[in-house]
Amino acid sequence: RTFERKPITMKKLLTLARAAITTMSLLTACGGQEGAAEDAQVALNSLYAGWAEEYHWTEDAASSGENDILMMNVEGDLLESYYPGLADVATEQLIAKAPMMSAVVNEIVLVQCGSEEDAATAASILQDRVDAQAEGGAWYPESMETWSNAQVIQEGAYVAMVACAQNQAEIVEQFQQQFQ
Repeated sequence: RTFERKPITMKKLLTLARAAITTMSLLTACGGQEGAAEDAQVALNSLYAGWAEEYHWTEDAASSGENDILMMNVEGDLLESYYPGLADVATEQLIAKAPMMSAVVNEIVLVQCGSEEDAATAASILQDRVDAQAEGGAWYPESMETWSNAQVIQEGAYVAMVACAQNQAEIVEQFQQQFQ
């Protein structure tokens, strides 16, 4: 009996590498101590970078491909405009990304707060954004529908807002896997 070997795609390889890195970082952080899993840090920059590579999100218009989604940092006045009060919440990590073209729904916010109470505040602020966009703030019917499926997830002191026209469920699942 012969078996045909299927080639490993770059996407599969990157997913496996990311899973291995996440597992190693959790094991390293735990150090064999009881209860250490709750203290493990999730590197939100690395998590986002993996998604950006896998889903073709880029911030470099000059080198972007035809199917890439151009993303930008949401910071300063824009951060306050999109998520009023979020800048006042004590955060250890904050990544807020949105597409450069507003007709494309692909908004990601990842936050590690100083406490679960601060995370609940951040989650409420992010849910207000989701609700406002779904109820007409996104203007276009297709965009409002995508926003109505957006999710805000709190895992202890971590919060994610995922509003994506594509790969929504995968991204939410990958975020939640960081805490299992």
